[in-house]
Amino acid sequence: MSGREVVALSVGGVRFVTRPCTLLQFPESRLARMLAGDDPEFKLVNGEFFVDRDGALFSYIMDFLRTLQVSLPADFSDFQRLRREAEFYELYPLAELLGQEHLLKPRLEILEVRFFLQETQAFFRIFGSCSNTVETLAEQITVLTGQRPGQGWSGPFPSQKPLIPLPLERPSHHDMVFQCGTDCSAGDRFVARYVSIKPDNRVLINGTNVLGLLIDTLLKDGFRLVSTRTVSSDDKVECYSFERTQRPASLSIAADQHPGSSGMVQARRSRVQKGK
Repeated sequence: MSGREVVALSVGGVRFVTRPCTLLQFPESRLARMLAGDDPEFKLVNGEFFVDRDGALFSYIMDFLRTLQVSLPADFSDFQRLRREAEFYELYPLAELLGQEHLLKPRLEILEVRFFLQETQAFFRIFGSCSNTVETLAEQITVLTGQRPGQGWSGPFPSQKPLIPLPLERPSHHDMVFQCGTDCSAGDRFVARYVSIKPDNRVLINGTNVLGLLIDTLLKDGFRLVSTRTVSSDDKVECYSFERTQRPASLSIAADQHPGSSGMVQARRSRVQKGK
């Protein structure tokens, strides 16, 4: 049968058509033995193999054989049943990956923005439960500084002098701190801090405008605003809480553990593209 161009397989009444090389990805599996006619569990009926197993779950097994990755829907919950099916077919690398259930389930991500406005300065602190998200956001945010006449919030952008970028404060991998606005320097000169948030190309000095752009950026990145509150009535620190459901990771077998290799299967995470 392995010499045929395609093989038809009925799993619990659900029909699959694939190439023999796909079923032979793992030569020691029962699917490989099926093609050799060495497994009585699989019956050959009218030129098609039949096995009385779960056809819906077998579609995920076929996807694994084609890609060597496990990518499951966000609402998938039959991990134990799918692992049992993988063990039935003796696809132990797949069963090993399904043991990483905590990596395959969607996770709730939390992000908090604290905003404090004091005269002509605005202070921001962003905390996130996922350090990768905070790192990505830190790469989008640029703080620039320069001197300008004492004109407060509404003065024109000082295009005659180049602005100097400032590093963001990173107290930990999970948060960042920055500020914008003007602060008195000497005489009638003010030190000004501007903020830019990619992909928007504006350079803003007004704290309220920066807050609006930051919230808009987070909403476009899939976060939803779940609450707003005042943390400190004396200092008027505003807190904006956001949530986002992270899509499940895609797990694949390690390069040195591809079909035919020996040893324990190791899983590695590959981030799902979010269109960033």
